[in-house]
Amino acid sequence: MYGNYDTATAGASLGENAPGDAEQRFDQLIAAEQRIEPRDWMPDAYRKTLIRQIAQHAHSEIIGMQPEGNWITRAPSLRRKAILIAKVQDEAGHGLYLYSAAETLGVDREELLDLLHTGRQKYSSIFNYPTLTWADVGAIGWLVDGAAIMNQVPLCRCSYGPYARAMVRICKEESFHQRQGFEILHTLSHGTPGQKAMAQDAVNRYWWPSLMMFGPPDEASAHSAQSTAWGIKRFGNDELRQRFVDMTVPQAEVLGLTLPDADLRWNPERGHHDFGAIDWDELARVIRGDGPCNAERMRRRRQAHEDGAWVREAAQAYADRRARPDLDRVRAS
Repeated sequence: MYGNYDTATAGASLGENAPGDAEQRFDQLIAAEQRIEPRDWMPDAYRKTLIRQIAQHAHSEIIGMQPEGNWITRAPSLRRKAILIAKVQDEAGHGLYLYSAAETLGVDREELLDLLHTGRQKYSSIFNYPTLTWADVGAIGWLVDGAAIMNQVPLCRCSYGPYARAMVRICKEESFHQRQGFEILHTLSHGTPGQKAMAQDAVNRYWWPSLMMFGPPDEASAHSAQSTAWGIKRFGNDELRQRFVDMTVPQAEVLGLTLPDADLRWNPERGHHDFGAIDWDELARVIRGDGPCNAERMRRRRQAHEDGAWVREAAQAYADRRARPDLDRVRAS
């Protein structure tokens, strides 16, 4: 989807001789809300911020296949199984788009995976929670993918071109995932009392972790201000979290389910819903690796990577051979 540029090439500004001119052009592009492309000059801090964010996003898509993949063999019908398989395949594709976008910044995909496997890069905290029942698949679709859409739609206007273009397709597919989750919960909540209780339990467990997905409060976020100034982010964590709450409350009413927050109520003066305090200590624990499924998620990721080594080796051997047809013919003769 995107070309792979080495570190010496990525960010090299064409037609510019002096670093001062290159920096001025970068600032002008940002101010004019135009795109920075891989061969444009960019500050090292901008590049590092993008690599960190895109890599974390890619890791989240790949790790995020696990909690739902857990239910592929136990889906309640063939139709549900087919839809869930398609969704998990979508997530793998999203990871591919994002790793490819990161490579345009001069970083190798294997390096990013090594950083993930050794714990030096993170993925979204939400995927460290278990999927205990089929209703959890619905809660992930409705709440987790809903929060992801709220976070990711503004990234379609990110200042870095390859990331923004990747997000256009990802957001289109995520919208289907959110609808799938809503439909699962709607079916359960309008089914038997046991099914509705299962749906309510899933929402109870996933509501607060979904709010944590937006990150810490703006005043405690180390990267938000600079990322916003560079046009990587468009809105702060708190604003996006508030938008998500305002969007989700009426949807919960349609579902006939209750959001687990005694402080949740409409505030006519603010024109928004007030909601209760988030347990930021819990978010910190999960990010540190002390969540319910951190160890399991990473064990399975590393094992999958090791099990797939032969596929990568075969693909590389095939690519190398395709790149040297003349040499092969000489050797054959």
